[in-house]
Amino acid sequence: MTRASEPSRRSILAVAVAAAAASATAPAAAATPARPVKAPAGLVDNHAWTSYADWRRGTAHGTRAVAGARPGLVIARPEGRVDYRDPHTGKTAAWEYATWTSPVHRLGVPATEVIASWNARTPAGTWLQVELMGTYSDGTDTPWYVMGRWASGDEDIRRTSLDDQSDGRSSIWTDTFAIDDAASGLRLVSYRLRLTLYRAPGGKATPTVWRLGAMGSDIPDRFTVPASTPGLAQELRVPRYSQEIHAGQYPEYDNGGEAWCSPTSSQMITEYWGRRPTAEQLAWIDPTYRDPQVCHAARFTFDYQYDGCGNWPFNAAYAATYKDLQGVVTRLGSLTDLETLIAAGIPAITSQSFLETELTGSGYGTSGHLMTVIGFTADGDVIANDPASPSDDAVRRVYKRREWENIWLRTKRYNASGRVVSGTGGVCYLYFPAHPSPRQRKALAAVGVR
Repeated sequence: MTRASEPSRRSILAVAVAAAAASATAPAAAATPARPVKAPAGLVDNHAWTSYADWRRGTAHGTRAVAGARPGLVIARPEGRVDYRDPHTGKTAAWEYATWTSPVHRLGVPATEVIASWNARTPAGTWLQVELMGTYSDGTDTPWYVMGRWASGDEDIRRTSLDDQSDGRSSIWTDTFAIDDAASGLRLVSYRLRLTLYRAPGGKATPTVWRLGAMGSDIPDRFTVPASTPGLAQELRVPRYSQEIHAGQYPEYDNGGEAWCSPTSSQMITEYWGRRPTAEQLAWIDPTYRDPQVCHAARFTFDYQYDGCGNWPFNAAYAATYKDLQGVVTRLGSLTDLETLIAAGIPAITSQSFLETELTGSGYGTSGHLMTVIGFTADGDVIANDPASPSDDAVRRVYKRREWENIWLRTKRYNASGRVVSGTGGVCYLYFPAHPSPRQRKALAAVGVR
């Protein structure tokens, strides 16, 4: 059975272009190259604005930085008013707005892809928009691309990505900026992010943004990746939740539980950190349903344009709605990176796609699926909480290290029909405390996250 938890629309565009050319003559899956291809160093650039000084360095029009234990950005005096027609409800409403534009960040890795993420609180009557504008390696600029319109709730607007954004050289694929023809050598060398904060006219409420950043990357096209050497035997005690027991529940959110791998994984880790919805927040859920917090996570990660719960930044933003948690989307380079995080007590949600025969013991194949890595065995195999399990008790799985590493880190593969399709190149979500311990901070820095 194929898990369509994270639909295959999330192509790595450089791979998708190559796939289009190769698909007519692609060999069968058995012809996948067996010898690892060494990847160049420095594939990922992570940057974020989080401190009071960071917020002060940006260009503010109606916003202000606030100090404190967790510095942030809020509306001070609105810059203006605008009407917004919600494409998913058809309703038009007036909103006051204020903006903040980041300084230019020059990418240490000229990128084929960029994924933004943010951590914020949006009280009732407020929401926010995140945009990206970049400079290509030939010196020309992209347009301002909308990377997401987001609110933690769904009463004021419907959180959404935006389709059909392109300048003919780059495009937005749900939550990912991608160069259309990476083989041409074109890259993004720098970017700015722009926040627009909205509130109901005359109101006093304001969004508060604590973190805004992006991950740029240039991952080589590859079917196989270098093997890492096992270096850790440790398992974290992470709650276990099955998405499958929610099949048929709330089909308005991504056709129900069978497609809820991402929010189910997100809920596992937020609860690992001791955060969960209140009884009041869960009151809308049928009381006969088990694990109602998983239904809650599905509703509040749902992207109304994508029509699914697998929007990566929306999941990270959901995790950060819980008190004193941060969430980021990044890419890691090897299982050694995951071992570094696990050793510091930080589990990770990884995104991968595979044939059933490529992951021993999975019992299924998938065009895209999220799992939670919680540890490693003495032999170095991966211990994962796999939400695509028939019950909560069956969620803990052990997968072969070499198989796991390859399906997660590769950027292209053959599917069952022999066509070249994409992989995620090591995408993962990391959720961790707003004030990490020294050990956690060191581990995050080691994998390029601050």
